Amino acid sequence: MKITFYGGARTVTGANYLLEHGHTKILVDCGLNQGTRYAEELNYGQFKYNPAEIKYVFITHSHIDHIGRLPKLYKDGFRGKVYTTTATRDLMAVALPDNLNKILDEAKEMGHEPLFIQEDLDGLMSLVEGVFYDEPIELEGITAIFHDAGHILGSAIVEIQWRTNYQLPITNYQAREENLSGTRKIFFSGDLGNPPTPLLRPTEKIKNADYIVIESAYGDRVHEGRKERRSKLISVIEDTIKRSGVLMIPSFAVERTQELLHELNGLFNENKIPRVPVFVDSPLANKMTAVYQKHREYFNKETAYLIGSGDDVFNFPGLKLTTAVEESKAINNVPAPKIIIAGSGMSQGGRILHHEMRYLPDTNSTILFVGYQVDGSLGRRIQRGEKEVRIMGQTVPVKCHIENLSAYSAHADQLSLIKWVGGSTVQGGGAGNLKKVFVVQGEDESARTLANLIHEKYGIEAVAPVEGESFEL
Repeated sequence: MKITFYGGARTVTGANYLLEHGHTKILVDCGLNQGTRYAEELNYGQFKYNPAEIKYVFITHSHIDHIGRLPKLYKDGFRGKVYTTTATRDLMAVALPDNLNKILDEAKEMGHEPLFIQEDLDGLMSLVEGVFYDEPIELEGITAIFHDAGHILGSAIVEIQWRTNYQLPITNYQAREENLSGTRKIFFSGDLGNPPTPLLRPTEKIKNADYIVIESAYGDRVHEGRKERRSKLISVIEDTIKRSGVLMIPSFAVERTQELLHELNGLFNENKIPRVPVFVDSPLANKMTAVYQKHREYFNKETAYLIGSGDDVFNFPGLKLTTAVEESKAINNVPAPKIIIAGSGMSQGGRILHHEMRYLPDTNSTILFVGYQVDGSLGRRIQRGEKEVRIMGQTVPVKCHIENLSAYSAHADQLSLIKWVGGSTVQGGGAGNLKKVFVVQGEDESARTLANLIHEKYGIEAVAPVEGESFEL
């Protein structure tokens, strides 16, 4: 088995990993590069492998930086099979068409051919098969299993087993664990969750790993505690209300928006914050929320209980979900204080831009970042304190309050990442079966910091590969 890193190496976005087992070529994720203009240009470049030779693709979750180039893969010749969890498949069916609209607009504006068109998207989706967690996918010479990553709805840790004896009788998970002779395992973390979350189950532990490919978005940082997280959210809301300002929350359409609605619903019900109008100004987020409501089997016991008792955790008095442009514009007519949740999560597009143009100059208002802001994004520039930014061709002064709550991120922090590697795979203080850890999906410093810490703590070889680097397993 050989692995090559064609994306997500020393960078957060663009996850794309190639496995070669004999004549079988397998991809894990095929995402868009995001953030800078250079990253966007990378998306239009040719794949460094022949898409027509790829037999299987395994998708960890539905974020665009993990699925965004799948239709281009189809456009360039891929006709194999795509495996995801059932929830990820349904989220992809919403996320990719939304991304297509942005791509078509971008191509028209820049005067070049689009990354892909509707026919490519339709062809790609015809190849997608949804499976459930812990359901073995038996293919020629390999077995794949999805485990719950706890990151967003349907997110998965992808386990790939390979063996030299194709006749080895492996019919269920227990049998695999009891007979590991001649079998090797590599686990792709995808994006690991930040438990406990209001909606999802905790990140699943893994065992008997020979190799791990682990994300490192927060590999050099530690989140606030859960109690501090809720307390700070209450404080930010109360302070903004006292100033009669507007609280803007750039939010990703999947998980962050649904988690915030769940949290606000609880805070209002407990009278922890005054009732003010709340707007979710994101057609995509509203569609994603409908998928969440469809797949309640992925929720944790607490959320399932609340829903079963009749509490609509995604709806409450004073909440307005806006879809039409006219509804979005009408938010301006509602007097402050008010809360606006809108995409995109890194302010790289979407309706949040219109609200930022209006309220970033307002000293009474607040912008609250609850998700990762990739380097080069508008969100990162605002977050780090730039006094003015360019939005849709206009210079906008930044005078509002800027707040950060990384504990609302769906990503595990440094401590959780190290614990996941150690607690899940290290036996009795030793490395067990684990031979090497590949640290990906983090900026250069974050990835190298996490790799060094894993090596120092467990004595395991840990590397932060660079783009195009290959390793024999």
